[in-house]
Amino acid sequence: MNEATRNEIVRRWQAGASMRSIARTLRISRNTVRRALDGIAAARAGKTPSPASARPSRLDPYEATIVELLGRYPDLTAARVFQELREHGFSGSYTIVRQRVGQLRPQPTPSPVVRFETAPGAQAQVDYATYDIDFSEEGRRRVHLFSYLLGYSRRQYLRFVEAQDFETTLRQHVRAFDYLGGVAATCLYDNFKVVVTGYDGDVPIYNCRFLAFATHYGFRPVACRPRRPQTKGKVERPFYYAQINLLKGRTFRTLAHLNEVTAGWLAEVADIRIHRETRQSPLERHATELPYLIPLPATPYEVAPVLYRTVTVEGYVTYRQNLYSVPWRHIGQLLAVRVTEDEVIVYGPQLEEVARHPLLPRPVTGQRSERPEHRPSIDPQKRQAVLRERFAELGPVAVRFLEGLVQTQRYSKDQAHRVLLLLGTYARADWIAALERAVRYGAYSLAAVERILAAQARPKGVLESLAEEERRSLPAAFTIDPVTPRPTSDYQPLLPKELDDDGPPSDSCQDTP
Repeated sequence: MNEATRNEIVRRWQAGASMRSIARTLRISRNTVRRALDGIAAARAGKTPSPASARPSRLDPYEATIVELLGRYPDLTAARVFQELREHGFSGSYTIVRQRVGQLRPQPTPSPVVRFETAPGAQAQVDYATYDIDFSEEGRRRVHLFSYLLGYSRRQYLRFVEAQDFETTLRQHVRAFDYLGGVAATCLYDNFKVVVTGYDGDVPIYNCRFLAFATHYGFRPVACRPRRPQTKGKVERPFYYAQINLLKGRTFRTLAHLNEVTAGWLAEVADIRIHRETRQSPLERHATELPYLIPLPATPYEVAPVLYRTVTVEGYVTYRQNLYSVPWRHIGQLLAVRVTEDEVIVYGPQLEEVARHPLLPRPVTGQRSERPEHRPSIDPQKRQAVLRERFAELGPVAVRFLEGLVQTQRYSKDQAHRVLLLLGTYARADWIAALERAVRYGAYSLAAVERILAAQARPKGVLESLAEEERRSLPAAFTIDPVTPRPTSDYQPLLPKELDDDGPPSDSCQDTP
């Protein structure tokens, strides 16, 4: 019975209601009402209520035997105890034996959790918490709260993000380091995949990319023991504090507005409050801890990922199911795409920047970001000139195929774009060989080239595409024929004279190339 029901019983009894009416109204038995009133009366009078006398059981004479068995074998099952009691003459059921074994079995004493304090700059703790928040302008969204907490000072960096992926986690680490003015020597993590990829027995296997990031800043990641949340209690408790003090009683327009409020709350509330364990504010203790933190490197770690995308026939590269335009002369090329926190940057074959777009928000899909200067000119002659220039880069065979395509096909420009797009699927040598065969037989069409490639070539993999682009970008000096071997007689003048006199004749040592 909970306290609310007990309070209601007393209130109704004092108002003059009978036990029957109280039981009927609250849908409980009269005996329950009577026991509640007796217990309250005894407590008010300072008396200890006498425990209810237990009914005798046929298992009582065997209780000493059960205690002895469990004392010798603490893990003994109730079924084995039942078998032993049957041999001693017990004729009762297994159910009462199982219940009595549960009552008499010695319970293990849990190990005490000892709170430990860390030295200044020695340890930090990182974790995420997930919330569903109703934004007034963006609607209900799921966001994740990133937390980096210094163990000594309890000063904390918080920021709400859209995902817990690798790039986001590293980017928030960098911001936390800048906010706190340094890096703790070790950092304690929960077992999420960004940091730990798996376990070899009890030994964690750390993500190699994350280890490279940790090496850059000079700290050591430490994985929290599985099913041991006490080891990360310093960061778990501040999540609760942020939930009741930051999120409760406030409304937010957007995710950006939420982070603005969070930054102000950290500076005006969380950093200056008196911590109940340290008896100081986190800001005061951080001033003591700051000289012990690892200094920041001269250049931050490059967090932005670099991807490779083939330009579509319409002149776009894709990222997160959205399209970003590039100059249409790059149709069919495999280009490098660098994704920062707020931009998508596309680089050409020589790693020159060819396009830059604002990054569309994560929930948005199926959208296009297009620059007018990336579209082909409306002047047919200029479009034809740019298209001819693109084919001229691929050799004389490509130029002859384009001329034949223009003369024989009605929609030649569209087909030419799609022929260029095949370079993203097939190797350059296979593509040129297909055009040579098409020119030889006068098959100036996209369909003919596709049939030839399907019959004579295989699609290339991503690594082959990258290797091909790398070979094209090498200087000419690296692509010419290597130097042929020289005869050893050319090196005779370099030998000491006495060795030349004692040695065999120089013509006998000559090698042919």
